[in-house]
Amino acid sequence: MASTWQKHDMAFLNGHRLRRSRQAEWSRAMVRETVLTPSDLIWPLFVIEGQNEKTAIRTMPGVERLSVDLCVEAARAARDAGIPALALFPNTPDHLRSEDAAEAYNPDNLMCRALSAIKSAVPEIGLIADVALDEYSANGQDGLVRNGEILNDETVEVMVRSALVQAEAGADIIAPSDMMDGRVAAIRAALDGDGRANVQIMSYAAKYASCFYGPFREAVGSGSRLTGDKRTYQMDFANSDEALREIEQDIAEGADSVMVKPGLPYLDVVRRARDAFNIPIYAYQVSGEYAMIEMAGAAGAINRDAAVLESLHAFKRAGSSGVLTYYALEVARWLNR
Repeated sequence: MASTWQKHDMAFLNGHRLRRSRQAEWSRAMVRETVLTPSDLIWPLFVIEGQNEKTAIRTMPGVERLSVDLCVEAARAARDAGIPALALFPNTPDHLRSEDAAEAYNPDNLMCRALSAIKSAVPEIGLIADVALDEYSANGQDGLVRNGEILNDETVEVMVRSALVQAEAGADIIAPSDMMDGRVAAIRAALDGDGRANVQIMSYAAKYASCFYGPFREAVGSGSRLTGDKRTYQMDFANSDEALREIEQDIAEGADSVMVKPGLPYLDVVRRARDAFNIPIYAYQVSGEYAMIEMAGAAGAINRDAAVLESLHAFKRAGSSGVLTYYALEVARWLNR
């Protein structure tokens, strides 16, 4: 015979069985707190020279660099899948890379031609233009270098010129990814002064000096030429309070949205930013995160498709307004089905 305490305990348990709402799919759907849709996804594209050209990226199986005409086709596919925006990253030819990164502000550079072609053919989709010098510099650094030092203010001047030609070419959002101090304010002032007050700034406000960028650097051709590291300007991965200071500063300088990069290893930073600031917070599921899922899936260590969906829901659950992910088109098509 059950004791009085056991009867009381069972009565309490029967009144608080949280598993009840998890018994059926329809019930799980009713109480689901986080919803992922195609409009939450931003698709990064790597751009190369040529016509009808695509090249594989050794460390990012399934992702390819695309010539401008194929980027236009990709933009049409993204629009049809409900993806709101693309983020473009050029692989500048070697002979155009230099110590002063002057190709960054050439109005006919690869990035500008891609922006113009996509905006002309697919005006409905948003275009996010990366602004940093690693895609144009001879040394793979995001800033100009003198005697081994990354020059902050001189780099910002070049980035402003780069942002202006990108906006002229059709960029809807300028995305400075360099982590130089003061660049958001300088770009905002330049855009406004050029009559482009409606061009947004999505700041890489909390970008960490991370090992997870390796495949990306291969994709844009900066990894093999990188001299030194980027720890004097990208954030120390041991810090999170500092990230809030960086985000607060970029908001004050005029950022319309901010980004945390990398993504999954920094969900605590995403959550803290969401709690602290009333501004769209984006996260980047970076190349190393993508490569880990792909390679673990190929090895049979995890269910690849399930890991993709679980990781993207984790970004939304942590508070991300959206996610830059190489899975964007594939996942958008899954969700539409």
